[in-house]
Amino acid sequence: MRLSARNQLKGVICGIDTGSVNDVVKIKLASGDIVSATITKQSVKELGLEVGKEAYAVIKASSVIVAVD
Repeated sequence: MRLSARNQLKGVICGIDTGSVNDVVKIKLASGDIVSATITKQSVKELGLEVGKEAYAVIKASSVIVAVD
């Protein structure tokens, strides 16, 4: 699989918080940072996501906004 997204962060799934419609998948990167993604329960099932499996956090954004008080 090839993607146009340049931010492809490999890690290990360290948690899946189950919701009524969506789940929050937490991926621990080699740096120790954790990236969270909210995806549908169906996607978790179809991708076979489980704690301990390797996965990629793929980030594609046209802009990032930073703000301070």
